[in-house]
Amino acid sequence: MNSETSASSQKMPHMLSLDNRKALSLSGISEVDSFDDRSITAYTDLGKLSINGENLNIKKLNLDAGELEVEGKISSLIYSDATLRNSRNLFSKLFKNNS
Repeated sequence: MNSETSASSQKMPHMLSLDNRKALSLSGISEVDSFDDRSITAYTDLGKLSINGENLNIKKLNLDAGELEVEGKISSLIYSDATLRNSRNLFSKLFKNNS
């Protein structure tokens, strides 16, 4: 993958790996909109992904590389065609307010 290419101009491939419903690894994640211990809402170039379960914890998040790792008891993964909202994501808002 060419590091010179802008992430906004090139779609990232989206893949996921679920290990015994306890560990989830995702690629192609462009935004994480919200999260708590029961649900995580993330966006890919293909749409919205809702991750539901119990004791969910974001183990790794690297939006530059499009990577997300989640651990906990994962009960469902739900895709929808919703695209990124025009508003900035939760993390952008948090860091902007601290400046």
